[in-house]
Amino acid sequence: MLNLTAAGGRPCEGLRRRDVLRIGSLGALGAGIGLPELLADGTKTTTGKARSCIVVFLTGGPDQHSTWDPKPDAPEAVRGAYRPISTSVPGLSISELMPRLAEIADKLCVLRAVSTGDTGHSSSGYYMLTGRPHSPPNVEGALPGPPNDGPGLGAIVGKLVAPGRGKGLPSAVTLPQRIFNTGGNEWLGQDAGFLGRAADPWFLHAEVLPSGYRVGEISLPDGLAIERVESRRVLGERIARRLAFLDHDATASALDRQTRQAFDLLRSPEARKAFRLEEEPEAIHDRYGRTPIGQGCLLARRLVEAGVRLVQVNWYRGPDEPPTFPVWDTHADETNRLKDALVPPTDRALAALIGDLDGRGILDETLVVCMAEFGRTPQLIGGGRSHWGEVFSVAMAGGGVRGGQVHGASDHHAAYPKEGRVTPEDLHATILHQLGVAPDASILDNLGRPHPASRGQVVRAVL
Repeated sequence: MLNLTAAGGRPCEGLRRRDVLRIGSLGALGAGIGLPELLADGTKTTTGKARSCIVVFLTGGPDQHSTWDPKPDAPEAVRGAYRPISTSVPGLSISELMPRLAEIADKLCVLRAVSTGDTGHSSSGYYMLTGRPHSPPNVEGALPGPPNDGPGLGAIVGKLVAPGRGKGLPSAVTLPQRIFNTGGNEWLGQDAGFLGRAADPWFLHAEVLPSGYRVGEISLPDGLAIERVESRRVLGERIARRLAFLDHDATASALDRQTRQAFDLLRSPEARKAFRLEEEPEAIHDRYGRTPIGQGCLLARRLVEAGVRLVQVNWYRGPDEPPTFPVWDTHADETNRLKDALVPPTDRALAALIGDLDGRGILDETLVVCMAEFGRTPQLIGGGRSHWGEVFSVAMAGGGVRGGQVHGASDHHAAYPKEGRVTPEDLHATILHQLGVAPDASILDNLGRPHPASRGQVVRAVL
């Protein structure tokens, strides 16, 4: 994360070589920038239908019955409180809680038989984020490292998709926060894993304030001029060159190179402009919704316009989330949570994003994917639903995916796949294919060993 104001330090432990290497960033020079360790270089120039991808991740697991896969003929304890509504596509119905998306259903492709078979938030989430099953499944809070060190989609895209045209911008960005469980344990699969830290996506921390959407990491604090940052850059380069002379491994040179990328971003008016949401008209802010998911989708649109290849917008555990069963984890009071807090802002944000991309003529080159770690149980239990990885839905739009269609089907209770089952491997293969990457393209881990980018099959029926 790029942070120009964070304090650092480790008491009573002395200075390790790893800490000295961080001086090649701005961390030990007073500006606290960890971004250089996170920026990845694109390593393979490719062409494809989509130039960029926006992933909207609804952390916690939405109820498929009250979103993309309503079951009006099922018993009330299965179908829930909400009925389906017609859409702009004859024969395609979605939940009444999503009227804006219903109006643009001709742009949507709904995968109704996605399955992980995993009911752990972080383990099923790892599977969805990396396209690699967690070992073992149904386990929360596994420690980092093998066998669960697969790279996330952003890291793979950063490695295999040619960098965008935006000077100073990274290939992949995740915002506004990383995903974590209760207790603060971050999910695996959000970083570059076995590709090494230098390939990590850039993680932003952003927040919605009364004055607007603020990305503090990209803003220089009061009293810190770009000239002072530049002087720190020069000093940092000198230290990094000295370290490279003393230690001829690849780490020092890699960090030195990415330090320059971090400073290039700060010095590039073009790059910094992409983050200035205040330049958007008030009507556009209202259209997306003045919520974290709404403003996150708006920022994602600006970033892909500026050349970022993959932007992941997480529904995160913000200050307004309840302390128990936060985000989309609706074990209790599901009916009210869906109606009052969860579905309407998502409906507004997604519809605005897709409509905005379409109106700007870039929907066909921007793939939008709305997904989560899993769905919810087919039956209400005590006013809510529990975790369910056997079947759930993913929605896609743009990027060469045909709109106005449903692929696959769940059974009459939305409990199991009936036909057209799609695995996370298949979803990743399809996304990479649309970005111009052969799913079986090799990526090298930090020991030089080859791995396929994906082991799935492209879902060609939706293209």
